[in-house]
Amino acid sequence: MDTTLKCPKCGADIPLSDAFRKEIEADVLAAEHERHKKELDEVRVSATAAAAQKADQDAALREATLRAENIEEKERSARLLKQLEEMTEEIRALRRKDEERELTYKQQLAADEDRIRQETRKGVSEEYQLKDREKDMRLATALKQVEELKTKMQQGSQQAQGEAMELELEELLRQEFKDDDITEVKKGQRGADVLHGVNDRRGRPCGTILWESKNAQWSEMWLPKLRSDQREAKAQIAVLVAAHPPEEVETFLYRDGVWIVERRYAKDLALLLRYSLIQVYAERANQAGKDEKMEVIYHYLTSVEFQHRVQAIVEGFTYLWGDVEREKRWFATKWARQEKEIRKIIDSTQGMYGDLQAVTGRSLVAIPSLEQPADGGNTDGDAPLFELS
Repeated sequence: MDTTLKCPKCGADIPLSDAFRKEIEADVLAAEHERHKKELDEVRVSATAAAAQKADQDAALREATLRAENIEEKERSARLLKQLEEMTEEIRALRRKDEERELTYKQQLAADEDRIRQETRKGVSEEYQLKDREKDMRLATALKQVEELKTKMQQGSQQAQGEAMELELEELLRQEFKDDDITEVKKGQRGADVLHGVNDRRGRPCGTILWESKNAQWSEMWLPKLRSDQREAKAQIAVLVAAHPPEEVETFLYRDGVWIVERRYAKDLALLLRYSLIQVYAERANQAGKDEKMEVIYHYLTSVEFQHRVQAIVEGFTYLWGDVEREKRWFATKWARQEKEIRKIIDSTQGMYGDLQAVTGRSLVAIPSLEQPADGGNTDGDAPLFELS
């Protein structure tokens, strides 16, 4: 029998055919499907926009980081280049001064020799033989003075180079070992160049290293002198930093009671020797105070203070355990309440889906999570509630 529809104006019953009813249902389903598709498109567009925005933000952050690192690298390179230029300019200035001194010395020597020759040529007769001999003596004296002056200039240059190397060594030790005692041996005072007192992290003195620097051709006489200075300073270790060490010394070498090290490896040897002194001191201290430490530990374990500390720890654990139990009970109640509410939502959604299926004659797009599993699979709610196709 055809379904009837009552007219709102006259109240007459208007019969509806099955075809007309199916057309209305098809329109409703089409509208629902279109709305569903539109919502999916909006979700996809929103997700795509969010992902693009996050990617742009990440790219901008990486670009800013790379630019900052590039700027920092350029600044560091500029500083290093400036320092290199300053050092190069100082070296050039020192070379110019040496060249000027050498030129002045040669000019003075040439002038003295020319003057002496001119004076010598004046006396050719016997009357001036005595004066000629006197001039020869003066020439020899002048040449001797020139040689002495040249020797003094070379000694002064070597002394300046040695002082520069000594200052470099002292500055290196001060920068690398700020907690140690670095003492400079004053000029004119007997001893080496630097006295290095090694301290551990607690500030306890662990030993002494005596440093001597030489910027000249190698001499075996340096070793006995340094050993003598070591005995006088009562230092455990003596180190000779040489700009021109023996051929067998490639990095550093222990020979005749003295460490011989090339200039560029002084820092590495200092780290090694300092570590060995600290380890030896720590081992001796541990062995010396072993019995005293055991007695102190025994008295502490049997003291009232230790009993009170253990009791405080136990009370703290007991209080924390009570908090854990209270939180477990609170979360159990909360989870049970939330589970009950979620179950209500699932049941209401399931009922609404069943009503829609009944109204549309099961023409509504199937939602697998709301359908009865065909193979009697999992129905405990672990699967997602909705699956969008």
